[in-house]
Amino acid sequence: MMRVRLHLVTALPLVCLPLTVAAQTPRELTVAPQTARELTVEWAYSDEGQAVSKPPHTAWTSNGDVLLLDDGLPSGERTIERWRASSGRRVGSVDRAAALASLSALLPAADRPEALGWPDSIDREGKTGLYVLAGDVFALDLHASRFRRLTQTPQAESAARLSPDGRRAAYVREGDLYVYDLASGTERRLTPDGGKGVSNGGLPWVYWEEVFDHDDAGYWWSEDSSAIAFLRSDESAVDTVTFSDFQPAVPRTITQRYPKAGDANPGVRLGIVEVATGQTVSMDASQVPYEYVLGVRWLPDGRRVAVQLTNRDQTRLDLVLVDRSSGKVSRLLADEDPAWVNQKEIQPLAGGRELLISSERGGHTHLYRYTPEGALVKAVTRGDWSVRGPGGFYGAPLGSAFVDEKGGTVYFTAMEKSPVERQLYRVRLDGSDMRRISREDGTHRVTFSLDRRFYLDWHSSRNTPPSLTLDSADGTERAVLVPSRADRVAPFRFQPADIFTVPAADGFPLPARIVKPAGFDPSHKYPVIVYVYGGPGAPTVNDSWDYSFAGNTYFDQILVRRGCIVFSVDNRSATGASKILENTIARRLSDAELPDLLAGVRWVKAQPWADPDRVGIWGWSGGGSSTLLAMTRSSEFKAGIAIAPVTDWHFYDTKFTETYMKTPSENPDGYAETSHVARAKDLHGRLLLVFGTYDDNVHPQNSLAFIDELVKADKPFDLMIYPMRKHTIEDRAARVHLFNKMLEFWKNNL
Repeated sequence: MMRVRLHLVTALPLVCLPLTVAAQTPRELTVAPQTARELTVEWAYSDEGQAVSKPPHTAWTSNGDVLLLDDGLPSGERTIERWRASSGRRVGSVDRAAALASLSALLPAADRPEALGWPDSIDREGKTGLYVLAGDVFALDLHASRFRRLTQTPQAESAARLSPDGRRAAYVREGDLYVYDLASGTERRLTPDGGKGVSNGGLPWVYWEEVFDHDDAGYWWSEDSSAIAFLRSDESAVDTVTFSDFQPAVPRTITQRYPKAGDANPGVRLGIVEVATGQTVSMDASQVPYEYVLGVRWLPDGRRVAVQLTNRDQTRLDLVLVDRSSGKVSRLLADEDPAWVNQKEIQPLAGGRELLISSERGGHTHLYRYTPEGALVKAVTRGDWSVRGPGGFYGAPLGSAFVDEKGGTVYFTAMEKSPVERQLYRVRLDGSDMRRISREDGTHRVTFSLDRRFYLDWHSSRNTPPSLTLDSADGTERAVLVPSRADRVAPFRFQPADIFTVPAADGFPLPARIVKPAGFDPSHKYPVIVYVYGGPGAPTVNDSWDYSFAGNTYFDQILVRRGCIVFSVDNRSATGASKILENTIARRLSDAELPDLLAGVRWVKAQPWADPDRVGIWGWSGGGSSTLLAMTRSSEFKAGIAIAPVTDWHFYDTKFTETYMKTPSENPDGYAETSHVARAKDLHGRLLLVFGTYDDNVHPQNSLAFIDELVKADKPFDLMIYPMRKHTIEDRAARVHLFNKMLEFWKNNL
């Protein structure tokens, strides 16, 4: 998925709903005035600056406890805490010093972590945490604060996951799935044919990036801990790309299996292995042909696995049930869309006798009840708004719904109040009595306890740094687990961000966001810097502290201190408000987004306080592509910064690209018309192009191809290359250098 999560502060009828911009509500902290401080990029990337919005790691246990590790604390103070939901009190924690001391006895000094990190996996009772360190697997007894080593092999292990009962650990080694019995200390190999492009339980890069949200594990334990459903992938037919290091004297070469648009994908099939016997059955997909496996979930009975499958064009999604004993497949439902079908939220009901499934059948994303035979029982949510999960990126509502069968209700997050917010709601399973639970304006990212009596709420708004609270299911706050660190930014006297709408050429209300300098004078002419992303279902204008992929609160504030106005506008397909709006970019990814972006920019230029001759634009990843789009298809911008942009869809991966563009052979005109490389000669304004030489997501060839055309056309430009950095250019030194370089570029060109 062409995205980048890089915060200076860290780690959906057709018409868009009106934006509500209410005053900030109780969780916004009032901080006593302090002496003003200078806000710098260096401070933004300091531990103090980063801590403001680093989300904590959390996990619910089966007895209603919350396990928490707050990365916002200094490394020497971080540990895994245990909170009791019923009382809202901290009831224990891992002895950090004892745990690290036990680990030091097991690892050489060079491999020892400086701080206690969050486990790769925690069992349901919260007794054991599993870690992969220096290529081996370790288990931490969370009560005794002591590590033990599970593996010590020359080959590296990865994707370690505990069984729900905490008795076994599974992991992948050289393409095969292994299981380790914690009581007996014995290991068993469950699959026999890993290696040479084949992986059982691991994920090919395109699945890791585009389907499973950077999760390493391509396998899932059954609820009774007796079986594992896993993906067997074969990448042998996938093309190989290479990256050259700058060291040693003869540089090392790194290879990657990466399927480019139109080329061969990894072959993937589902298997189910019995842990006790090693007996394996494979999904029989002879009656349901597919290209991608988009989701896997065990049903509560432990006899069936729900699997989402889609064709190469991704215009049809089949939800099937796979029998554990035979591999036999029965189709539950098929969802079709001539543009594309998004992944579905799936939650079991009545022990698996019904399923709660998201669908865009009415144009917006809503929740529906189905029988296992595929019969529609009831629409649970409805309206001119969409259900959305914690991130809500690229249309998928994953992680949005929590079923309380005992109470006969569903809790879900959605855009009902405003398309720029995520609020928590409750509705009865028959679709009645819907009400909003969350009270504060902004964005709520929630996870519920297993019994649905309590939830954790990571809340922020555009002017309020995030906090984590423990709440009862009715929305009553029980405890503040991580307070808003507003005191850390108070000395900088941030300027408020405003959210509103501007009209598109046809009158459509486009969500917009603006930050103005202190002492704003409407009679003065200010330079304007536009931050853009623009991807389908991936909004930039959100009422949250870290409001977008690369757009961030700190950098905005640094820019306004230098006398700039910072502005963003979402094209209609990016809002995420409805599938109807997303579909407007089908087969024309990039080009179809331009008219709305330009409408927003022209609105800004028409304001008396904007200097129309000093407007810049920047973006990262998809935003870098949008920057090149705007600078080669219009003359509205004096300067722009494109970081890690896709410059031609032929160069990007199959799954993401073909969702929207289909294959090059199906849509040759679309690929030709949307190529930024072909229009590099039409560049208007000064460009700073940035990329990392080890970007395994948006390959350097994208920038190099664009540069070659600029050279041919004798177009001047600026270039910043970061050696052996990947897509996020994420180390502190590189980030500080990059954002200071951006400030220098804006100073010189605006």
